[in-house]
Amino acid sequence: MQKPLRCLLNLAVVLELSSMPFCCCRADQADDVITIRVDVSQDRHPISPLIYGVNFATQDQLKLLNSPINRSGGNATTRYNWKQNCTSSGNDWFFMSHPEDGTAPGDSVDRWIQGNESAHAKSMVSIPLIGWVAKINADRSPLWSFSVAKYGPQQRTEGGHPDMGNGNKPDGKEMTGNDPTDANMPVGIDYQKGWIEHLTGKFGTADKGGVAFYLLDNEPGIWQGTHRDVFPTGVKMDDLFNREATAAKMVKSIDPTAKIGGPEEWGWTNYLYSGYDSQWAGVHGWDKPKPDRTAHGDDDIMPWLLRQFASAEKSSGKRLLDIFTLHFYPQAQGVGGDDVSEETKLRRNRSTRALWDPNYKDESWIATEVKLIPRMKEWVKANYPGTKIGITEYNWGAEKSMSGALAQADVLGIFGRGNVDLATRWTCPGTDTPTFKAMQMFRNYDGKNSKFGDTSVQCTGGNPDKVSAFASQEGTSGPVFVMLINKQSAVAAEVKVALEHVSGTTAALYQLTSANRIIKLSDAAVSGGSVALTLPAESVTLAVIK
Repeated sequence: MQKPLRCLLNLAVVLELSSMPFCCCRADQADDVITIRVDVSQDRHPISPLIYGVNFATQDQLKLLNSPINRSGGNATTRYNWKQNCTSSGNDWFFMSHPEDGTAPGDSVDRWIQGNESAHAKSMVSIPLIGWVAKINADRSPLWSFSVAKYGPQQRTEGGHPDMGNGNKPDGKEMTGNDPTDANMPVGIDYQKGWIEHLTGKFGTADKGGVAFYLLDNEPGIWQGTHRDVFPTGVKMDDLFNREATAAKMVKSIDPTAKIGGPEEWGWTNYLYSGYDSQWAGVHGWDKPKPDRTAHGDDDIMPWLLRQFASAEKSSGKRLLDIFTLHFYPQAQGVGGDDVSEETKLRRNRSTRALWDPNYKDESWIATEVKLIPRMKEWVKANYPGTKIGITEYNWGAEKSMSGALAQADVLGIFGRGNVDLATRWTCPGTDTPTFKAMQMFRNYDGKNSKFGDTSVQCTGGNPDKVSAFASQEGTSGPVFVMLINKQSAVAAEVKVALEHVSGTTAALYQLTSANRIIKLSDAAVSGGSVALTLPAESVTLAVIK
């Protein structure tokens, strides 16, 4: 549907803002041996297979990952024009409207869905809500929002199009007052209704194998930055809810069996404040009362939105929001990029705590406890019980290194242990990367689509910054799986896995190391109810006890 462009954070906002009861690893060592205790009778709950999703994976990638879900999201989906099959790159690339592959209406998305179907993966489609879609010339050549000829000299121009400016004056200040119809066209909800009717007409409703999930646009809290050529003023709380509720009603009227996810917010600032307030604070200061928030009882915007959807269901008798979805990118220095210095690797090892640890203070401008999964669950419980939770964009960086692979494995373990309902990584890592193989360790560790178990069980011991561990079982009497992640860059770890209520005499072992391949090791003996293992530095090891 689009070239996968990673969402840009609102840098102005960033600059202005300057324990789980099971499976979490604690220090438990004797004579330098780390003891991991697994008890399959305790803390049992299902692991949703939908946590192993990706964004914009190819058909081949989906098959190799045995991935159950593929998302089409990101900034470019906000202005997708299904009739012309084109989109806008927004602030990611010179506010250019450009064609997608194929000339038929919805062609690129249709072919993407067909690829998902062939790989037996569910499709997750983002619905534009911003009120504008891209347009292109009749010959399918691109258009752009900030013409140098029309608006004057600009800070930068696109290499192949000297008239295509970046919307900033030569001194770097943002241009204002441009005509949004230069490269875009205004649309209402009926325009998107036509698209949903097109998709259900071609693929059927969700219960018949059609699109399973629809998302309420993408990162509305930073529209005023990423899409400022058409939406220069940040969205307010009431406006956002009205857009989301209207779109959800429309989708449900066409396909009542489809699931709706939202609000798809980018990160910490806009978990708490509307786009309007974050823009306002960037000018007037974050220490002052925010006007939109003040007008809504000083509420955080995310729980406020959940309450509005709960109220809407009470009034109509119909649920409009099925999954409460957010994005999360670690903000600590170097963690989200390719930096693999020792200092950054250690920081990356710690940073996954932001997903679960109520005592971990984020090592970034956030500088407080994020505890994302517990926070999302608390917000849902207090404001809209029964709503599932999803994290539809995340990325821990260093994709081509074991540091990134270790973080990816840790994150998937945390999602399963934390009972997250759905997650899709931004984007799909390359098949030749350790990070891709770290995902395979959970879904296709033997090349035969064998998977980590479907039921989380109690797993304690270790130290989550050095050696983390997660355990599961297949069903009620199937194999027991223990995923062991040695995050230490130069230290092998001696580990004893103590098993409670687990029978079996051997453990099959699969391992990913810096050699960048998953290998089948010789089986290890289960002796006295435990397995002794040596974990190489920077490795992911899976023990399967049948």
